[in-house]
Amino acid sequence: MKTPDTVEIVKRFYEALAFLIASKAIRGKKTFTDRYGINRWNFNTIQKQPDNGMFQVAWLGYLVKDFGVSAEWLLTGRGGMLQTGKKP
Repeated sequence: MKTPDTVEIVKRFYEALAFLIASKAIRGKKTFTDRYGINRWNFNTIQKQPDNGMFQVAWLGYLVKDFGVSAEWLLTGRGGMLQTGKKP
């Protein structure tokens, strides 16, 4: 089910990814998709259509575990984008 909350989570995911790319923590979307075995065309489609239902929840974990993005921020929008004391 594609709820407004789900769409907002997907948007925050792509916002965080754009931040990580801008801060040079990761080279680009292709680097991210290659690293985690994600179909890049689907990945780009989801970014353009965050309500299409193809988003994989595991992708959130990659940002949290490998790049220090705040899980609370990704899921709720509260707090800062990065975990306290972590650098991307």
